[in-house]
This record gives sequence, structure tokens and C-alpha cells, in this order.
Amino acid sequence: MDPKAELRLYCPPAEVRGMTSLNREAFTQNITVPALRVPVKVLNKVVKSLKSVIIQRPGLSRVVPEREGSSDCRLVLLDPHKVTSPSKFSGAEEEALRSFSVPQELQDYELTLGYENLKSEEVLEAVLPPGQDVTSSFSRVGHIAHMNLREHQLPYRNLIGQVIMDKNPGLTCVVHKLNIIDSTYRNFKMEVLAGEENMVAKVKENGVAYEFDFSRVYWNPRLSTEHQRIVQQVKQGDTVFDVFAGVGPFAIPAARCGANVFANDLNPESFRWLQHNSKLNKVDNRVRTFNLDGRAFIQGPLRQELPALLTQKAAVHVVMNLPALAIDFLDAFRGLLEHESPTDTQLPTVHCYGFSKDDDPAQDVTQRASEAVGFSLENRSSVHFVRNVAPNKDMMCVTFSVPKEVVYSSKPTVTETADEPATKRQKCEDAQST
Repeated sequence: MDPKAELRLYCPPAEVRGMTSLNREAFTQNITVPALRVPVKVLNKVVKSLKSVIIQRPGLSRVVPEREGSSDCRLVLLDPHKVTSPSKFSGAEEEALRSFSVPQELQDYELTLGYENLKSEEVLEAVLPPGQDVTSSFSRVGHIAHMNLREHQLPYRNLIGQVIMDKNPGLTCVVHKLNIIDSTYRNFKMEVLAGEENMVAKVKENGVAYEFDFSRVYWNPRLSTEHQRIVQQVKQGDTVFDVFAGVGPFAIPAARCGANVFANDLNPESFRWLQHNSKLNKVDNRVRTFNLDGRAFIQGPLRQELPALLTQKAAVHVVMNLPALAIDFLDAFRGLLEHESPTDTQLPTVHCYGFSKDDDPAQDVTQRASEAVGFSLENRSSVHFVRNVAPNKDMMCVTFSVPKEVVYSSKPTVTETADEPATKRQKCEDAQST
């Protein structure tokens, strides 16, 4: 059945159009639906047999008492778009009714539909101007719903927030991301549209618990599969360097797998919650945390630990999940071990994320990564498509073993300070897929 047809039948009253402050009572209306009188003794069997034509609305009883109050029969409410007369029953439905000795006689039943019986899409489509997109999708982060509203929806933002909270049990806060970068730390200013202003979320991802202030760090629930994909490549005894660790969605699961983890983030709030989550998951003995710029982390702790790690058989992984900028940091590997004697030991495996708007995103990120490290990664890297983040914009992960020609070479002339430039950090509006 065409959902638009259902929407026409159950359309809320016209006067709700343009409403900006939610008035739930204004959505109430009466409609007439067909009803089938069914003896109580066969009620469950009949309901099961007619499940495809019974009316389905949120919070609405499909079976109601008779108006006269008979205790022997009930009325089964039918969808008027599917059954308008007894002849509309299918052959199987007719046979079931005959077998249960239920007369195929329909009667009208006046039904009161209210706000509680409408889906969020129906409420918003009734309120917003005709022909405009209706947004009812959101990212759920614990008790928080995170929405990205469009310009035409902003006058209705508080109503939208309240509707989303009403229609989704467990949500107690709805926020909208403002298009303003709050700082250099990959977090945005947020406007609370409805509910409480408690921004400390508690979430579980792939069996791991995390807590963080959603307004001061970045978290994307759409990346749970990608987090798991990388962690599954880590074995017990391996070492993981997480350059842009956030609150720990790569670092903590890796530590739980038995890896030794060095996790870093420039944002002091992410650093604090990273430490908190390490203790929360009882892996703080396996996770060493740092509050450094990414380049300083690579050329500091990673550089210091790497020579000793290369004498062991366990693998070393470097995760660089800051899609708008991470590729630019790959130059930090140039000459990283220039004062060490080259060995044939397997060098670190880098998993570096980047955005691409190119027609061939895999080729694009490979070429940009090659330029950053100063050595061709063609035929010595793999590229994984992570997700589409916007029209013609993909998030990719290029994975490669750092070439010995890069780490054992002489360092190039430094053209940029070790500290991450604040102006470059402004690209972080694009980096919100961490």
C-alpha cells in the first residue's frame, strides 16, 4: 500500500500546519474504520489469520470491546485501505473466517486518533510547509539524539526535538549541531532542542562501555563496524599507536584483545575521557595515554618505542583516524629512524583515514598518502571504503606497511612546526567522522 495514501487517511487536522510550539491535543481527529465482530473463544486465531489487514497504528488497540459491552465478542479493527467490504478478504482469509464460524459482516467503528497514534514523520509532515523535506533521522548517543537540521527546519527545531523525544523511548535530550567550530578540538557547539541538558552519555559499542561529554568530544555511532574491523586485525601481544584516539573506540577494544596501546589525543577533554574509559573497562594497565599534537606523538612516544618493538615478533599498528587531516601527518614518518640501523623486520602497519571527492577515491587517497610519505604506495597498500559521508564524498582507509625507504631516510627540510597549526585545524568541520 502506498504510505502516502495511509497518510491522507490519518492526516492530522490542517490547523497544525506551521505550528512551532507543540500542542499534542491539536492532532486529535475522528475517523471511521471497518470492524469485524469475533467471538472471544476464537479471537486469537482470527487475529493471527487477519494480521495483514488489521489496522496498525502506534499505541492503538487492534481489538476493542463492543459498544453494547457484550462479553462474548470483540471487534477487530481493520485497515480501511485494505478491506472496504467482505469481498476484499483474500481467499485464505475467507477460508479462515469460515473455519472459525465468523460471519463476514463488517460494521463501522468510529475511532479517535491522537498525537500518540501518529508516527514522527506524520507529525512533522503535517507541521512543516508543504513540499519541504521532513527530517526525523538522528544519531543516537546514549540518551541523546543528535540531529543535523536544514535551514528550512530551524524555525520548527524545538517542536522537532520534542517530537523525536516523544516518539523514541529512552531519549531524554535532543541536540542540533550548530555550524560553528567551537575550538581546535573537533567538537561543535550544540543547541539543546528538547529535554535535559545532560551531555554526559553512556554508550556501548561492540560490547565495550564508554562514557563522555558529547558536547566536548566527538563520537560517531556510525563507525562501530569500522572500529571492529581494525581491532580484529590486532592480536594479543601486538602494539597499537592510536594517533587521534578520541575517547578510545579503537584503543580500548584493542587493549581488551591483549594489545599494548599508546593512545593520544590533542583535545584535553578527549584525553580525560580516554583515561576514564580505560579504567572503566579495566585496561588502564595496557593503555598509556598522551595529550599531544599528532605529529609530536609520532615523532615522540612512537619514535622512542619503535626501535625496541622492532626487535620483537609482534606486529605494530598505527591508527590515524582524523579523516580531514590524517594524511597530512604521514610526513612525520620521514626519517623517523634515520639514526637507527635498517633491519628487515616488518615495519609498522598504518591505517590512515581520509575523505575523498574524487571519481576514484581509492586512487586519490593512495596518491595523496604517497605524496605525504614521499614514496609511492602503489601496489604496496590496500584501500577500504568506510562510508559515504555526503553526496560525492567518501571516507576511506588506506592501509600500508611503512616503507623502510621512508623511515630510514634523512629527514626532509622542516617547513612546518611540530605543533598542529590552528588554521589547519579549522578543517575539522569535515573531520567529524572519527
